[in-house]
This record gives sequence, structure tokens and C-alpha cells, in this order.
Amino acid sequence: MPSLGADMEAGRLVEWRVKPGDRVQAGDIIAVVETQKGAIDVEIFQSGVVESFLVEPGREVPVGTPLARILGEGEAATAVPAAPAPTPAATVPPPARSRVSPVARRRAVELGVDLAALSGSGEEGAITLADVERAAAPAASQDRAGAMRRAIAAAMSRAKREIPHYYLSATFSVEPALAWLEAENARRPLPERILPAVLLLKATALALRAAPELNGTYAGDGFRHSDDIHLGVAVFLRSGGLVAPALRNADRSDLSALMHELRDLVARARSGGLRASELSAPTMTVTSLGEQGVEVVLPVIIPPQVAIVGFGSIVERPWVEAGAVVARRVVTASLAADHRASDGHCGALFLQAIGRLLQEPEKL
Repeated sequence: MPSLGADMEAGRLVEWRVKPGDRVQAGDIIAVVETQKGAIDVEIFQSGVVESFLVEPGREVPVGTPLARILGEGEAATAVPAAPAPTPAATVPPPARSRVSPVARRRAVELGVDLAALSGSGEEGAITLADVERAAAPAASQDRAGAMRRAIAAAMSRAKREIPHYYLSATFSVEPALAWLEAENARRPLPERILPAVLLLKATALALRAAPELNGTYAGDGFRHSDDIHLGVAVFLRSGGLVAPALRNADRSDLSALMHELRDLVARARSGGLRASELSAPTMTVTSLGEQGVEVVLPVIIPPQVAIVGFGSIVERPWVEAGAVVARRVVTASLAADHRASDGHCGALFLQAIGRLLQEPEKL
């Protein structure tokens, strides 16, 4: 069971996307697991052949539990004990009913669904796992939202308790960036236009190249710098809570590609189609409440990362240029960083770099 963040302790296997005997390649989606963050696609990180499953759909198991055995090239099959059986309470079936799959029976007990009240959508009216979960969807959605809030509370409490935060903020004129963007978008068809948020993301990613102390993770043995820049993007979910999947190698993507990747990432985050690697990959996170009219955001670091940037609304304010007061559109960026990995001097240079990059948007 993959770890999808510091707040995750267990996950439930929803379904297998492969079967024993299938050949798989690194990066293939082989399973779907459900966590407080929703249904997540699980990739495999090695190539080989699926020998056997160690966990059946419907089971909830702790992070780190082996889910399947994969045989590499030339590797002989080996008998491997299956994962511990579910507790008796989880395996006692509801009242007998013909043509109900064992997985559906087990899940019905877990969700409190009355099988007698269901009509099956399977072959010859068989009740399937999907039928059970569809019947429990409203209650499950509420439970998931509550579980997510509890998980977020635990992770953020841990972050504030264990991470020595320091905070810095700076306000920049984004007039050059927005003027360039308006001209650029005027030349593009509507589906290919770029949002201002993408300029902020790209500027953040490029600024991280000169601030390695802010890009990585902190574990028990200290700070680990990441050579790659995978920006986590905080996505607020309609059902409540948030997730922060990664835009991989955000510093290397051009603005068009980054816009496409952001749109795809947000859509899949809200529909339950994220990959496990997208949730475990971020080396730094960006959050924004600009759409809600918030001008300054003071975010909390997401462990095990060591920094997070918050952007407020782009607003028009009086601004001094060449000794004259003029109206300019500005944005405030706030940095929360881990004092164990960096200091205020590093953080200040990082924010300055974002500001400089936004003055030359054609170079983003």
C-alpha cells in the first residue's frame, strides 16, 4: 500500500486493473486504492509479470503492506504468504441472498448496506461491488469528507508542532506579466489561453533553481535536496478538504504545457483520478486563495516538505514608480519555510527571484 502523504496510515484496495499472469511495465496503472483523499490510481515501478495478489478488493490495510507479487525477468515463482485475513467482524456476511459476489458481501457489511434492498447490475442480476458502493455513496461521501478533515487536522497539527516555521512575504507588481499575458492570450484560441496562476507557478519553479534549500524533504536524518522540481498544487475539493498533487518538473515545462497539465491535474483531483505518484512526489507546494478575495496567505508546510508558497489575489493598488504614484496590479507572495533546512536570507532571495521573473514574463 503506497504512502500518499504524511497524514496517511492505511488505504482500502478498491479494485485490481490487472490479473495474475499479466505482463506489466513500470508506470502502468495496476490498482485503485481509496484513502481520505479519494480514489487514487496506483502505478507499478518495476516491469515483470503479476504472479499473485496478496490483498483482495475491499480490504483496508496499513501503508507499506505488500499488495501483490511481481516476478522480474528470470525470477522464479515463490510461495508467499498472503496478507493477514480480515477480522471476523469484517467477514461475517449479511443474510444470505443468491448471486452476490463475496467481495460485495464483505463490502456491504463494512458500509452497512442492506443487500435485500438492492437490484444487481451484474450478470443475471448479480449484485456487484459497484452496486454496493453506489448504494452507500452519499454516506460514504460524508464519511470521506470527515475523514479527510481529521487527516488534515492531524497532519497540520504535526507540522506546527514539529516544524520550526518562519514566514516572509513580499508584494510585487505583476503589471508587466499581465500585460504580456493579455497580448499573448489575444493571439490564442480560447481553449489554449493561459491563466495568470500559471505565470506564478512557473516563476516559483524557476526561482527554486537558485534556492535548493527550499526544494526537498526533511526526514529523521536531516534535509534531502531534490534535483527535480515537482510543484505541489493545492486543489480545494467540492466535497471539502484539499489535495496537493504534483506538477512534475514544473521548471522545465513551457507555459502552454504547464497550463494543460494544471487543467488536467485539477480535473482529475476533483473527479477521483489522481495517481499515487502525483500525491507523493511534491518537493514544494504552492497554494492560492486569490479567487476567494484573500490578499495574504500564511500557509502551513506539508510534511515532509520544507517550504510552501501562498499567493493572494491580484489587486490594483497605488504603486510608486520613478517617483510617481501610479495604479498597478500587484500580488503578495508569502513563504513558510522550515528553519532546520533554510533561513530567512535564503527565503528572501527566493521571493526576490519570483519578483524579478514576473517582470520578464517572456522568459518564463
